[in-house]
Amino acid sequence: MPQASVNGAGWPIETLDEEATAMTRNPYHSGPISDHFDGTRFFNPGQPRTDRRFKDLLKWQFSGERAKWPDHLPVEPATPAARVAGLRVTMVGHASVLIQVAGLNVLTDPVWSDRVSPFSFAGPKRVAEPGVRFEDLPPIDLVLLSHNHYDHCDVATLERLHTEHRPKVITALGNDTLLSRTIAGIDVVAGDWGDEIAFGEQPIGAMGRPDAAPVDASGGGAGDRASKAQRAAIAIVPAHHWSRRGFSDTRMCLWCGFVLKAGGRTVYFAGDSGYGGGRIFRDIGERHGAPDLALIPIGAYAPRWFMEPQHMNPEEAVKTFVDVQARQAVGIHWGTVQLTDEPVDEPANMLVRHLSDAGIRADRFRPLTPGESLDVGET
Repeated sequence: MPQASVNGAGWPIETLDEEATAMTRNPYHSGPISDHFDGTRFFNPGQPRTDRRFKDLLKWQFSGERAKWPDHLPVEPATPAARVAGLRVTMVGHASVLIQVAGLNVLTDPVWSDRVSPFSFAGPKRVAEPGVRFEDLPPIDLVLLSHNHYDHCDVATLERLHTEHRPKVITALGNDTLLSRTIAGIDVVAGDWGDEIAFGEQPIGAMGRPDAAPVDASGGGAGDRASKAQRAAIAIVPAHHWSRRGFSDTRMCLWCGFVLKAGGRTVYFAGDSGYGGGRIFRDIGERHGAPDLALIPIGAYAPRWFMEPQHMNPEEAVKTFVDVQARQAVGIHWGTVQLTDEPVDEPANMLVRHLSDAGIRADRFRPLTPGESLDVGET
């Protein structure tokens, strides 16, 4: 039978054996066997297993190598424009980013809760407040949800977004069932790696009311008002990761990244991923073209013997940047909540070093802190 636990960083660990896997029913997804689904659980084809044994968890937790993070980091929250005609991103924190492109407002993995944990009183707590106050958010049209780990899938935030903004949520297989069971009436659609989902041409704004707020054209592009979402296409793309929400549902919901295309601009959101040799990232660049902007994780990577299959480090993030052929990138998944051993500022410092080693200008790949924004001009 599986052995389960939740470690001090809020990371669920489960030992799986073939007998237990065969006996378990997937409560979220039922579909044909594929190159990344065995009929019960999803997996990363051709990659090392992400499952960890309880003894591995103990080895990590008692290694004594965990850096001390500050209890609080200062944040100056941004107040975003209602709409942006070009392409602008604002860092909320961790993997939560506000993307404003061609009049469309998109959130990635939105988390406004104090803790990334199944418990409100225990588990990893954010040291940096959100870079945008929830009440200062512009009308949110779309949410891209990469997977169901608590530092990415915050049901309390998703429920509040549903109540106040009514966005469409796009996610990977199985997560739609998870969200529909917990948030009544949520507008969610799920797809597999390789699927593309169209969005747009419906009224947008809070509670579905048409929104006619002025468009900020300083991010590039044209136009001065927006009452309907611009048409967009969202591709669901592979990532090297895993999933778990409860005590017996390891890898029963799929994980993913996204390629968002709107108004002639392309944004790649990697979600959570190990590097795994880089083939999936080169394939993304070849299939979808060079993105104007890539959101690439740079933190939560230490110790490598434990984290390498599921989280890339800054050196691998630079390789990912090259592989997808991005014009510009923002480093995410760092400096907000401590999940792993590295110091709070090490990901940003190591990113600068590895960019220099690769002969890439530091301003092409910036580790934004909460509240910072970046406008991405056209070529």
